Amino acid sequence: MKYSLIADAYKNIESTSKRLEMTDYLVKLIKQTPKNLLSKVAYLTQGKLHPDFDGIEISMAERMVIMCLVKISGKKKNEVTKTWKIIGDLGSTADRLLSEQYTMKLITSLPLTVEKVYNTLDKIAHTSGKGTVGIKVSLLADLLIGATSKEARYLVRTVMGKLRLGIGDMTFLDALAIAYGEGKHSRVDVERAYNMSSDLGLVSETLANEGLEGIRRFRIRIGRPIRPMLCERLTTADEILTKLGGWGSAEFKYDGLRIQAHITSAGISLFSRRLENITSQFPDIIKALASSVNAEELIVEGECVAVDPNTDEMLPFQVVTQRRGRKYEIKRMTKEIPVVLILFDALYVDGKSLIDLPYLKRRQILKKMVRETNGIRMTHPLITDNPVELDALMDTAAETGYEGLVIKSIGSNSIYQAGARGFLWIKYKREYRSDMADMVDLVVVGAFAGRGRRAGTYGALLMASYDEELDAFKTVCKLGSGFDDATLARLPKIFEADRIDHAHPRVESKIEADFWFVPRKVLELIGSELTLSPLHTCGLDIIKKDVGLAIRFPRFAGKWRDDKASEDATTVKEIISMYRSQLKHV
Repeated sequence: MKYSLIADAYKNIESTSKRLEMTDYLVKLIKQTPKNLLSKVAYLTQGKLHPDFDGIEISMAERMVIMCLVKISGKKKNEVTKTWKIIGDLGSTADRLLSEQYTMKLITSLPLTVEKVYNTLDKIAHTSGKGTVGIKVSLLADLLIGATSKEARYLVRTVMGKLRLGIGDMTFLDALAIAYGEGKHSRVDVERAYNMSSDLGLVSETLANEGLEGIRRFRIRIGRPIRPMLCERLTTADEILTKLGGWGSAEFKYDGLRIQAHITSAGISLFSRRLENITSQFPDIIKALASSVNAEELIVEGECVAVDPNTDEMLPFQVVTQRRGRKYEIKRMTKEIPVVLILFDALYVDGKSLIDLPYLKRRQILKKMVRETNGIRMTHPLITDNPVELDALMDTAAETGYEGLVIKSIGSNSIYQAGARGFLWIKYKREYRSDMADMVDLVVVGAFAGRGRRAGTYGALLMASYDEELDAFKTVCKLGSGFDDATLARLPKIFEADRIDHAHPRVESKIEADFWFVPRKVLELIGSELTLSPLHTCGLDIIKKDVGLAIRFPRFAGKWRDDKASEDATTVKEIISMYRSQLKHV
């Protein structure tokens, strides 16, 4: 397969902000792709080579790409750098620098193939040790020498992790369902398979080769994380119990790092909420699980929380995140920041999926298969139909430093909805009892230039909620309060890698920001209330025609939600629900 087919598709996708057109271009690309290459094309279109949980990244830095462009273009480093600074994107820089060199070469050169591109990028990703920089530069140069200028643009963006096509996983699943299923309505089956495997390539390959029947036979596999089930939120105990059919199982909401543990006799793997393999970062959790589990194969979920070794008091989220990404200080960090894993669900045991069983049945299996120890604990739910009792537990949570409660359905339909956000699990936090459900997790999509004492940095960030139906991000406020001076000064550096020169295709905004970002970073913020706004697109036309919803007086709550993907942010539907709930209490 010619790589030019992918480059053409990418260019077409970049040229539109309309979701249907993007999907059409993807459908065409999928149909053009041989079935044996479809998994590779799926990963490449995500800007990856493997699923997230494999932990393999191409990771070529700007300086390495510049070295490569110097090597193949015949230009001096300062010329390449100058062109890059003017254009602002190394992919487009490669396109411009190399465009004049291919007129004669195209007559004689063999076309670049998807197989060669993928295999070479995979070599780059796996290269390490002495001489790494030179080897990676040579491998990329080999690709670019044989590439057209258009192909070079997307190759460079891919190796830098900046493909930025604006295609969400759900959009790709739509295209798959149309290309190889029975139309867009069959995405339900395709998405279920994706939720059970977190592997777009595997799902693509299975659907292409085995059709929908193969997709419907899809099963959970140890070592492939299940996409986590998410909570909705409501503001009162009465509302929550009514929504759950009268009864609920309430447990404390821990301020920690959500972990899914895959346990076999051959070893244990840990996955984060974002599906990253974080096994190496928590050897203490691995050791504790190994001595606690009574099963050959088991998948369980829990919250990893840092604890004070002297008092056993649970510490804030910011503390446990210090354990993340520490490759060379694991032993020291294990001693300085001890953690416990508090389990709340079992999803698979000894070859059998549990996700379609009711919640209380899964809990019974969890208690049977895992023994509590100092390092492995379990939530201890209160099953109640009494809102007064629920509020009393909320008071206990507040007094003892927990974030709030999670109340779960215990009915016959209380299955584990992998990858979904629904009212089978409902968050109830103390802040939600004010005029607005204060704590929300929003995505940074843009920024505004600072003035006065903020000159040289960003004066405010443009924040957005996630629209699940459209796989897009809708603006809801500007955020300029709650940052300390040091954080303010670092904002341009923090978002440097995400900068783009236009609104991202998945961002819907009436406001023109001074700077635009790939919607990737999630921040927690609080506000005074939700209000109607003609300036924002969150909930546009839902409450009132031509009017959306906005957060008044938003303030950064101090928490960067690195554990959350942008699609895990507070949804448009949640914001609308919070606004309507707010009206009931006026």
